[in-house]
Formats: sequence, structure tokens, C-alpha cells
Amino acid sequence: MSVPDDHKLVEARDFKFCPWCGSPLEYRRLDNAVRSACPSCEYIWYKNPIPATGAIIVDDNRLLLVKRRHPPKVGDWCIPAGFMEYDESPVECCIREIKEETGLDIKIDRLFWNYKAGDDPRSMVVLILYLATVVDGELVPGDDAMETRYFDLEKLPSNIAFSAHQRAIKDLKKYLKDGKLPRENER
Repeated sequence: MSVPDDHKLVEARDFKFCPWCGSPLEYRRLDNAVRSACPSCEYIWYKNPIPATGAIIVDDNRLLLVKRRHPPKVGDWCIPAGFMEYDESPVECCIREIKEETGLDIKIDRLFWNYKAGDDPRSMVVLILYLATVVDGELVPGDDAMETRYFDLEKLPSNIAFSAHQRAIKDLKKYLKDGKLPRENER
């Protein structure tokens, strides 16, 4: 599939110049890691992952998924989720993203688990997933979704977009069988 220039992904890479003062950055060993640092203003670039949140919504043993409209992984299915805005809490982000992608209003029931996601070419991601219940709204694909649909947990599509979502679905199936959250399954 051809990707329009305005949708090309940028792989996470190091800054070359200080975002504060514009001086060239240099590599230094700081906090037991090699980091880009500014010799002029002492800015240190901590190459941190981007936080994202989403909701696992199950109704009658069916899981709500969205089909991705935008790169990466256009046309693949995923748990409804998205990146946090600077001024949002994880819960606020989750509620907003579900409304934007599915048209549904939700109630957060509890934290499910968090996942390291390294297969998104835009950045390393920390995905925080909640268990949620629909309280209102109409299921319609929103800004980032081509389609929204509930799938029987035993008949999920094979093209689940990201490894973190694949792991979460595997953990969800265990949770629904034994009632133990992912952390509890590790014991």
C-alpha cells in the first residue's frame, strides 16, 4: 500500500540540536545510560516512551476492536486506544479515545495491565489498558477507525495490529477463565 507523504512515519531518533538553545548535542554517559546532552545549557534528552491508554470492552464474550484508518498498520484490528495528550490523566485519555474511536461513553471498571510496545515505528510506547463498561453512545467508527466491531473471543481476526494488543488479548482470555489479572498469572 502506498502511504501519502503527509502520513509517512518518523522513526524515533536522537535530536541533533538542543530543543532549548539550539546548540549541537553531544553524547554523555548519565544515569547509567548514554544520552544526548547540551554542553551549553545542560539540557538532557531522556528518550522516554510515549504513554497511551485504551479500554478492553467485553460484552457477552465478545471483544470490541477497531480497524485502523491511519498508519501504521492500516486495516489491522486493535483494542481502542491512543496517545495521551500533555494535560490528560491516563483515565481521561482512555475515556476520550474510546469516544473518538467508537462513539461510546464508558465507565472505567479497573486497571487491567500495562504493556511495553516496541513495534510501533513512531516510538516506544507504554500502553495502559483498563477494563471498561459501556454506559451510553452509539457504536460508530470515529476519527481513527475504519470500522468498529465486537468479535467473539474465539473468532478474533488474525491481523491484530501490535504485539502489546496481542499480549493483552491473550492475557484477557486467561483473566476471563481464571479471574486473575496478568500480574497475578505470573506468580
